[in-house]
Amino acid sequence: MVAAGGASGLLAAALLSEGLGVNVLLWALVGAIAAGLAAHATGRRVRLWTVVWTVAALTLLLVPALIEASWPVVLALLAAAGAGSIALHGGKRWPGVVLGALGMWSHLIPGLAWSVLALRNRQYPARDRVVSVVKAVAVSLALLLVFGALFASADAAVAELLGDLMPSIDADDVPMRLLLFAVGLLVALAAAHTAAGPRRFDRFPVKPGRERGRLEWALPLTALNLLFGAFVAVQAAVFVGGYESVMRKPGVLPAEYARQGFWQLLIVTLLVLVVLGLARRWAPRSTAGDRLMAKSLLSLLCTLTLVVVASALYRMHRYVDNFGLTRLRISVAAVEIWLGVVLVLVLVGGLVATARWLPRAVVLSAAAATAVFGLISPDALIAEQNVHRFEQSGRIDVGYLRDLSADAVPALDRLPEDQRTCALQKIASDLDAEHLPWYATSLAEARAREILRDRPVPLTGRSSCLRVGVRTDRLYGEYDY
Repeated sequence: MVAAGGASGLLAAALLSEGLGVNVLLWALVGAIAAGLAAHATGRRVRLWTVVWTVAALTLLLVPALIEASWPVVLALLAAAGAGSIALHGGKRWPGVVLGALGMWSHLIPGLAWSVLALRNRQYPARDRVVSVVKAVAVSLALLLVFGALFASADAAVAELLGDLMPSIDADDVPMRLLLFAVGLLVALAAAHTAAGPRRFDRFPVKPGRERGRLEWALPLTALNLLFGAFVAVQAAVFVGGYESVMRKPGVLPAEYARQGFWQLLIVTLLVLVVLGLARRWAPRSTAGDRLMAKSLLSLLCTLTLVVVASALYRMHRYVDNFGLTRLRISVAAVEIWLGVVLVLVLVGGLVATARWLPRAVVLSAAAATAVFGLISPDALIAEQNVHRFEQSGRIDVGYLRDLSADAVPALDRLPEDQRTCALQKIASDLDAEHLPWYATSLAEARAREILRDRPVPLTGRSSCLRVGVRTDRLYGEYDY
């Protein structure tokens, strides 16, 4: 386990200093091996949910290898860390899956101390040979350095060959590489320590809520269901009568109706989940009639809230059609979709006889949603939608599209020449400023470089942006934006 931890530290120092790409996945695999060895040594068995959480974490780590945008990559890395921590800890109940997602970080210092103690107490049958091996390696390195330097000075071809074989390390990179080595080592040892002795957060006592009387519990939920039912009826009337008929009424602005309506309905969805949790905790459950009433009212509220989710997403769809897709809009729409999935899981959990799977399913759905969000490449989707909208209506915000990542290059490449040059100029400049090895870059960046190599854009100049009406002060830093 200690050797695997050292290998994890070396990989972190050698690879992660260059960038992410596939590096973070390779580094995580070595850490997973260390954890697996520690778990095997303590007799832990591999369970189905352990495999599920591990696969989820590794899938999330594919995101940096495929896309370039930093914001979904950061979300994927955080979700991968949480899924990996749950895989190590296990957990079935809410305390287990919620606290388990953060539990591995409490093993950082104990993991280091555990490894030092393991090395100190280890019995080496060939201890006397260790010194001989170290001396032999030191002498070999000294001979190679001396004679290699002489051969390199004697022949240019040999010098070039040896230069390619020798790793190049910039002195300025040494502190960062040392830091990454320490981080890689500590994380791998923490994972191994967690696998060997996980904290059982499921054992945290959670007292059941005190049952409320039928009237005290059911009346507020019935009133809430009636209010939601009225909202659903209004939405049905809008769909039947046509969205445009509502927009033609005096004082109704399409943008305000769609934008504000979405945010309010998003908050409604979040509050309903809180209400469902509290109502389930205090629901009367002494008799079969009480349990049937609780299931009926809560299931009805879930069903009506799903209509609210659909209404919110439809409003966002209309708003995007009129004003284009942005990072904020696609993010909150993704959150609303995930909340709808959670409502479906809660609804199914309330109808079946037992729902012990519900906590793990909800947290796993969050990890899956994060993975899907990253793998669909949000920046590419934003660029694609805006370019399609431009092809249909002739309207586009090139100034906003300039700030997207290299993921957007394939879609932006379809724009007319001036719009294309203005939209790709900043992205091309950023790509030209950094030259990373293939294993530290994403597939999206490689594809963008290929497109820009075949059809280059000028890295400087304002003429193209001025011709398409993009303000130069917005582009060149005179104002913050």
